[in-house]
Parts: sequence; structure tokens; C-alpha cells
Amino acid sequence: MAVQEEFATELRSRWLPAVPYRDLPEPPTSARKVVGASIIISAVAIGSGETVLWPNITYQVGLVLMWAAVIGFLTQYFINMEIERYTLATGETAVTGFTRLWKWWGPLFIIMAFIPNVWPGWGTGAATMLTFILGGGSVTLLAIAALVAIGIALTLSPVVYQTVEKVQFVLVALIVAFLVVAVILGTSASDWGDFALSFSNIGRFPPFAAVGGVAALMGAIAYAGAGGASNLAQSNWIRDKGMAMGAYIPRVVSPITGEEVAAPGTGYMFRETDENVARWRRWWKLASREHFITFFVIGCSTLIIMCLLVYATVYGTELPSDEDFAFLRQEGLILGEQVGSWFTIAFWAAIMAALFSTELGVVDWVSRFIADSIKVNVFRDNDAVTESRLYTGMVWLIVVVGSAILLSGMNEPLVLLILGAVLNGFVMFVYSILLIVVNRGSLPRSIRLSGFRFAAMIWACLFYGVFAALVIASEVFGVV
Repeated sequence: MAVQEEFATELRSRWLPAVPYRDLPEPPTSARKVVGASIIISAVAIGSGETVLWPNITYQVGLVLMWAAVIGFLTQYFINMEIERYTLATGETAVTGFTRLWKWWGPLFIIMAFIPNVWPGWGTGAATMLTFILGGGSVTLLAIAALVAIGIALTLSPVVYQTVEKVQFVLVALIVAFLVVAVILGTSASDWGDFALSFSNIGRFPPFAAVGGVAALMGAIAYAGAGGASNLAQSNWIRDKGMAMGAYIPRVVSPITGEEVAAPGTGYMFRETDENVARWRRWWKLASREHFITFFVIGCSTLIIMCLLVYATVYGTELPSDEDFAFLRQEGLILGEQVGSWFTIAFWAAIMAALFSTELGVVDWVSRFIADSIKVNVFRDNDAVTESRLYTGMVWLIVVVGSAILLSGMNEPLVLLILGAVLNGFVMFVYSILLIVVNRGSLPRSIRLSGFRFAAMIWACLFYGVFAALVIASEVFGVV
């Protein structure tokens, strides 16, 4: 007689099916097995706030806001670990967890992921840097070519996550190595002293007009880290990495070159046995350490180095106001004068690689994020419509819409990045609240959100909530 499968009572099942119990897989004995789980989100972070928005603020007002950048990064570390907590425990994405609370969260987050990130600001930025290197060229055509190249690469990858992880690992390693050399050659002890002194400004802001307005500051705060719904995609990446309960969920593959598995994105729950709880503690320790080093340490260090390079080279100088990346052009020229003309090209190439890596990461995460949500909410019981096919369709939708935006004449990278960042700041406020609700109300007592991490999430809600309110007050009511 077959044993009847028992379903977990911890996860809500009003809007999505109940999930069965399964034992938590054994964690690896070596941390090497999970290294790289956060490399894609780190690449997304490096190419937005770290490369463009925060250096642009530093060019305008110096280092007085570095405290906000570091606090923003640390806040996102705690947010991301709560995103990981839910996925490690269930194999489901955080958005699937939100959908268990209310069926419309899935569709709403599809909108909140697509609209702020379909603007191809990163690809346009990479194309702009390439025109600096080549001495000219069409930013629009180069950006479209970058989008198409990304679309082809993601479509033909047998296991998409493995391809993206390997590419991003190489790009991030090269970028970080170059920046270490650049900061040694391009900054002085006094620059580092000014950086240390900047933390005496904690809690103080320069006039908002000096940084381009409240919206520009909100965008930079949101992008001190990956920013917006891209943090939620950490669920998808660690699941495809096979971490904890994610090991039971099929990975996204190419419908052309990979072997598809028709399975819904709902997951499992483990019982609170001594063995499972002990495994959980080891998984949590591994995941926390990996994300702290790969995301916070590498990402925050990159942001600091980029801002110091701007401070040491172009802060306090007059630059053309009609060129988005004038500060990056001039920064490269000054570094070339100090080190050698070859260094100018190398600097621009590093920035181009950073921005391209971000565009690659964004197209990947938005596509897998939306594909997972559509599969879970719409095609859960349809074996013909797989998550992999939905993913490929989303990749090319982003390529087509992004290209259309560029052809329409919107090809100013800084404007596009700030627009996307502001929208993402509002998204972060919403899902910070939802993460508290899910991780305190839907997980077993022994693994739920509590203690100082609970306090950190309350802080995240206040942090992004205040900035969201300031943007509304400024842009809608004109009172800030």
C-alpha cells in the first residue's frame, strides 16, 4: 500500500498548492561549492550604483555621502539574506512566498521588475564607454548590438545559470583587479584620509539640488548594492545553484540546447527534526559568509574605490553639462596623464565591462524572475509551457523593447539609470515589509527571522520608506 504524501502546514496554501515535506539536503563540506552564488548580483551592483550613480554624486559634492552608501550596502546585505532564507528553507522564490499571502503579488512584482529595468541604461552606458575608446560611433547602434549579443548568449546556454555565473566571475575578477591597481596608482594618502573623515557627516545631507535632486539621491541609495527587484532574483540564482531546498527544483535551461523539465516553481518544506535543524545551521552559515564576502565586501569596496578615484581626479573641476558621462571621460584622461596613456583606455574598458556585466545580469534576472512568476501563477499545471521557454521569451522581449526605447531617441544612460533606480527604491520599501511577514509567519520557529536580523529588516523598511516619502514630497508636492 502506497504511503500517502504529507503536506506542510507552515506555508499558506490558499492561493498556491500546499507543498510536501522533504529532508533538507546535506550542506557541502567545503565552502567552495557555494562560492559564486552571489557573483551575479555583485556584477549587477558593480555596474550601476558603484560605477555611475555614486561616482557621479562624488563628482558633485565630494565624499560627504559615503556614509549613506555604506549603510545602504549593509542594509541590502540583510535584505538579501532574508530573501535567501525563504528560498533555502523552501526551494521557492521569495515572490512565490509573497504570492502565498495574496495572489496578486506575483503579477504586481512582474510589473515592478519589468518597468524599472527594461530601460537599457547599462547597455547604453557600456556603448558610450566604447565610443570613448573608439573615438566615436553610434551609441544607439552599439547598445542594440550589446542587447542582441546578450539575447543570443542567454538563449543558447545549455544551463543558463552556469554560463552567466562563469562570465560574471571572469568580468568581476578583471574589474576588481584593475580597480585595485587604479586606486594604488591614482589616489593618495590624503584622499583616504578625507574618506575616513567623511564618516563624521553621518546623518547629514548636502542640499538636495547639489546632487541632482531628491530623486537622484533616492536612486543612488537604492543602487548602493544591486537595488530594486534585482535583490529578489537572488532567490532564483541560489536555487539554480542547488543550495539547500533549491536542490529539488529544476534549473532554467535553453529550450534549444538544454534538456527541459516541465515542473512548477513551488517547493518543499523540511520538518523540524534535530538532523534538519543542524543541516540548516550549516547551510545558513555557508550562505551568510558567502554573501557577505561576495556581495558586501567586494561590492562595497568597489564602490569606495570608484568614488575615491573620482574624488582624486575630477572633483571640483568644471565639466561639460551636456554629456552624461563627462566625469568618466575626464577621469580616464587624468588617470592616463598620471600613469600613462594606455591607462586611459584600460580605465574606460573596465567601466565598459562593468556596465556590460550589469546589463547581462539584468536581462538574465528579470527574465528568470518573470518566467518563474508566470509559471507559478498562470501555467502551473501546463507541461507544455516550461519556465525555460518563458525565460527565453522574456529575454527577447527585453531585447526588443530596449532596442525600441533606444531607437525612439532615449539614449542618455544617466537619465535612464536614475529613472530605473528611483522606481526600484519604491519596490524595495514594499518587499522589505513582505519579507518580514513571510519569514516570521511562514517558516518554522527554529529558522524564522528574529533577533538583530529582525531589527535590521525594520531598519530597512524605515530607510527606504523615508526616502520614498521624500521623493513623493519633492516630485509630487514640491515641498522638499
